[in-house]
Amino acid sequence: MKRFSTAITVLLMVIAASCSSSKKQAYDYTRNYKPADKQLYDTIVQQDSIFFDAYNTCGTNLDKYASFYSENIEFYHDQGGLMTSKQDIVEATKRNICGKVTRELVAGSIEVYPIKDYGAVEVGLHKFHNNQEPDAPSKPGRFMIMWKHENSVWLITRVVSLH
Repeated sequence: MKRFSTAITVLLMVIAASCSSSKKQAYDYTRNYKPADKQLYDTIVQQDSIFFDAYNTCGTNLDKYASFYSENIEFYHDQGGLMTSKQDIVEATKRNICGKVTRELVAGSIEVYPIKDYGAVEVGLHKFHNNQEPDAPSKPGRFMIMWKHENSVWLITRVVSLH
């Protein structure tokens, strides 16, 4: 009986260890990240926060949300395809997102890399929550945002959103 109890204990420990290690591996790519330019990193993280605050409250902040996009935007969405019109993106957000969906950044997932004579690229993980189904599960998706620094303003020129 003792041998059976020991075997069960060992089996449970192996299962627990494998579950915890697979969770850790899901975000390993950000674990060892160190920004090459801390000031740039902080700036882009702040821009991300302001932009997505406007996104999450776009019913009252749609103009602020729209102001982040360059007129030459390219928005690649794995489910929605490519959009290249700022006006179409803003209208689609108004129609499909405002008051219906909120974005949550996965803490610690942002990486920022400088792009010489252009700006920066931001990559990370985020979740989207359906406000009509608050208990519905949401899994992280990857994103990439190209930020152009022009005339002391940061503008979004490219987005890749993967769910």
